[in-house]
Amino acid sequence: MLSENKFTLLQQIVQNATPEEIIWTKGYLAGYLDKTTSETTPTIPNAAVKPLIVYGTETGNSKKIASQLLAGFKKNKIQAKAVDVFQFDIAKLEKESLVLFIMSTQGEGEFPQNAVAFYEDLKASNATLNHLSYAVLALGDTSYPLYCNAGILLDEALEEKGAKRLLDLAKADVDYSSTVTNWENHLKLVFQNQVSTETVAKTSTLATSHKKNYTGIISHKVVLNDRESNKKTFHIEITSQEEIAYEPGDSLGIIPKNKAEEIAFILNYFGTEATQEIKIKEQIVSAVQWLSQLNIKGLSKRSLDQIAALFKTTITFEKADLITILQQHPIQKIVTIDALLEILLPIAPRLYSISSSSEAHDGQVHLTVNLNTFKVDGEIKTGLASQYLADYPLETEFEFYIHKNNNFRLPDDKTDIIMIGPGTGIAPFRSFIAQRDATGAEGRNWLFFGEQHFTSDFYYQTEIQDWIGTGVLTKLDTAFSRDQEKKIYVQDRIREKATEFNNWLQNGANLYICGQKNPMSTDVENAIIAVIATERNITNEAAKEILEALETAGKYQKDVY
Repeated sequence: MLSENKFTLLQQIVQNATPEEIIWTKGYLAGYLDKTTSETTPTIPNAAVKPLIVYGTETGNSKKIASQLLAGFKKNKIQAKAVDVFQFDIAKLEKESLVLFIMSTQGEGEFPQNAVAFYEDLKASNATLNHLSYAVLALGDTSYPLYCNAGILLDEALEEKGAKRLLDLAKADVDYSSTVTNWENHLKLVFQNQVSTETVAKTSTLATSHKKNYTGIISHKVVLNDRESNKKTFHIEITSQEEIAYEPGDSLGIIPKNKAEEIAFILNYFGTEATQEIKIKEQIVSAVQWLSQLNIKGLSKRSLDQIAALFKTTITFEKADLITILQQHPIQKIVTIDALLEILLPIAPRLYSISSSSEAHDGQVHLTVNLNTFKVDGEIKTGLASQYLADYPLETEFEFYIHKNNNFRLPDDKTDIIMIGPGTGIAPFRSFIAQRDATGAEGRNWLFFGEQHFTSDFYYQTEIQDWIGTGVLTKLDTAFSRDQEKKIYVQDRIREKATEFNNWLQNGANLYICGQKNPMSTDVENAIIAVIATERNITNEAAKEILEALETAGKYQKDVY
């Protein structure tokens, strides 16, 4: 629509023009329009924009971002929908014209479980997606060797099938809020024809944060379980001469090293001297150094497939240690240790929720670490990182970094909080309560904690009882699953306290869950939905929408793994 002045001017030109001049002008305008709309990636008028947001997630961050985008688009009168990639397939993709993908990366650069099938189907399909415009926001952690790899692979696969990028791939580190905001703003500019996609593409490379490394010592270590327990959970205190900058909700990151005896086995297997220098990707270090920093434990299917190709054998394991492979799949003599090392990835960092408060535990960082044990073919094995910490000698130099988690934060001092943390999920909530105790926060605090046995597995029992005595901890509900014939879990306690639980939520309490994603967090979330539905006399679907709205607003936060 032209402005009044422009329309009047056009009328004057047309009234004074000859028929030949009008025909020439018509051709000129058509040519000019073709020239301005011939970009390889089209801009899209706002009225025609109906983006579909597809998210792939393990911990819920991608889903949270999708909800944020929906809300932002709605304010700008852009019609959009969001869907879990697990509920999306290639047939549906072929019917869409504009899709925004939000994809997290797991482990060794892998797709979230809910996105694996979609990616594999996309790669294997004969689909032609010339009609599709897309953009990918990749979530990752710069501490990991294959940063944002799932998003990178998805972006490449879509391009291979002929789809057109609206924006260059955007990568977001764990502190992703500013990256998401920039990405959203760039999308809106393209949708509103305020800037060409080519211009935005050149400016869409977004900076990622860099993590500060610290050096300290493990000054104290104690097992929290009594001797009759089935578990071994360590309380670990780390002291540093540096001021360690962290907040309640943050995690501590370490890069564990392989055991000396496992390194020796591999060196002996290949007849390699520990001091032998080996060059990989322009870096030359000794064989023992390579094996101390490359991952040889719990190799992913992708790594195993690469090893199988090198060994010219078939490996059926979904996950296995390198030593297991060497024991069960004898290799040809032509395979060198150099070739094997070139395949292996660096050991990925391991993160542990911080269980201390800088206000209450000056100069220290505390961890609550369960020694991870599991069986493989009847043999008991332990997790690399938890065993590394369990064995690490006291008063010995120790390297670590702080992993900021701005999506798991305490609210203002007056807001009530509900904390659900069975097992080592209690770690950040010890930090929360200690912080609120030290700062004199007025908000009420309700803790749900669960483990196997009251007498042997009640972590931080003395501290918790002190907090109850002083009133810092307003309410405590525990569930010790194996102290009675019928197992009782934290979700059962939530159902038992349904009315009060719902009242706290309706009165503005923030809700937190920390611990194992499956099945714990899923079971707890289902219990919360059922409580909201029953207490408010609404459907489960409506209750689920309420919980999702709380999550979008930052009132419901999860740190699950």
